[in-house]
Amino acid sequence: MAKNNSLMNVLEVVMATSDKADSVRKTEMIKAGTLRKIAPKVYTTNMDDEPEVIVKRNLFYILGQLYPHAVISHRSAFELKPTMNGDIFLTYKYTKNITLPGITVHLMEGPTGTDHDMPFIENLYISSAERRMLENLQKGRARGGDSKCLPRTKIEENLERMLQVNGESGINAFRDKARQTSEEIGMQQEFEVLNNIIGALLSTKPSVILTSASAVARAGGAPFDNNRIKLFDTLFEALHADSYPDMDEPNQSTAAFRNFAFFESYFSNYIEGTEFEIEEARKIIETGQPMPARNADSHDVLGTFQIVASRREMRRTPQSGEELIEILQDRHRIMMAARPDRNPGIFKMQNNHAGDTHFVDFTLVRGTLLKGFEYYQALESPFAKALFILFMVSEVHPFSDGNGRISRIMMNAELVHADQSKIIIPTVFRDDYLNALRRLTRKGDPSVIIHAISRVRQFSENITGEDFNATRKYLEKCNAFKDTDSDILRF
Repeated sequence: MAKNNSLMNVLEVVMATSDKADSVRKTEMIKAGTLRKIAPKVYTTNMDDEPEVIVKRNLFYILGQLYPHAVISHRSAFELKPTMNGDIFLTYKYTKNITLPGITVHLMEGPTGTDHDMPFIENLYISSAERRMLENLQKGRARGGDSKCLPRTKIEENLERMLQVNGESGINAFRDKARQTSEEIGMQQEFEVLNNIIGALLSTKPSVILTSASAVARAGGAPFDNNRIKLFDTLFEALHADSYPDMDEPNQSTAAFRNFAFFESYFSNYIEGTEFEIEEARKIIETGQPMPARNADSHDVLGTFQIVASRREMRRTPQSGEELIEILQDRHRIMMAARPDRNPGIFKMQNNHAGDTHFVDFTLVRGTLLKGFEYYQALESPFAKALFILFMVSEVHPFSDGNGRISRIMMNAELVHADQSKIIIPTVFRDDYLNALRRLTRKGDPSVIIHAISRVRQFSENITGEDFNATRKYLEKCNAFKDTDSDILRF
């Protein structure tokens, strides 16, 4: 593979452009044997791997470049990968089947990305939860390949799980949004099918929602963990009573923002036990290629990076309790896409704990988040909102895995939304950070976590610039990578 080429910036895949000088450079590199064409408008600096392998590894980048503003839709919106037969489905401005090495791209004419759909890497969108459910209820069979729609049984199972996790009020709210979505994208017929399925589920399984007081409460507004709400109240009062300085985002360029995002993703995963050498993690991010022996761990780093490196995605903050839940589930689904056994994007269905700390009961997750949102929305300072949502998500622990990473993503999204400097929790500060969270959980004392996050915020403000090696050297001087009790974070 070519190294240190300014044209490619060490990217494995390079797209054709209309720039004549750029075309000349590509031609020169092809003659020199450092670049090759693997598909129309698609080139690679990787001279060793098969085109099918390269395309699959860089698929979403390629699709975003070839079909800007397309929506990853139908079954692909659920699976976020090609089918076993190599089919992937996009909604675009025209209908056409495109063949790439090892992949068949099915472009289907329809509405491109809307405000309801989730922005994805590069120029793509992912169908919203409501839209993809409607899309998969469309009529039509596959002709010589996989169907664009999941089997009807899969859709019914998905809705049944949604009912179990979010209760009657949750599935009714979903139905209301699906009705609105169907009118906006012209899928009223599919909505009637969806409406009939949900109606059948609610009428044939009344014991799930109406045989106990908690089920009735859930249908009326979702029960919550009262002890956690008391903790939220304690933290809210402390944050509301004080003021915090603004720290403007110093990493304004895309390159600087992504450089920070790399270390943000690296440390956030390291805290949770997904440990890589720094150069291993860098290679995973730059190539999009997981380490063969650690596929799921590699995708954890990649998934986290895809979220935190997108300024557009990180500007999303909840404006309602329902939107909070939607954002949490969307981000978790992306982050944990390579771990289907951890139910990406779905709230936990059994209780979890860390040591002797038991988190919110799985039947109370939704209600506790909705109640916690009432405190969150009443805070004004970006830092206060960031710290509050960090603790709230960490304390509820709504998913079976990935809760710490999601809580820190939600924290930094508040800061990006306000154009404030993001926060990194380095390895050397891990114990300080976790002990501060435990202090509030077990002792009801918010002062330690406020002090800890304020201190690491000052440290993080100095992580600036586009130069990876310079940033790494700075972090080394600060002891950021150290992992012993005798080391402390230096400024």
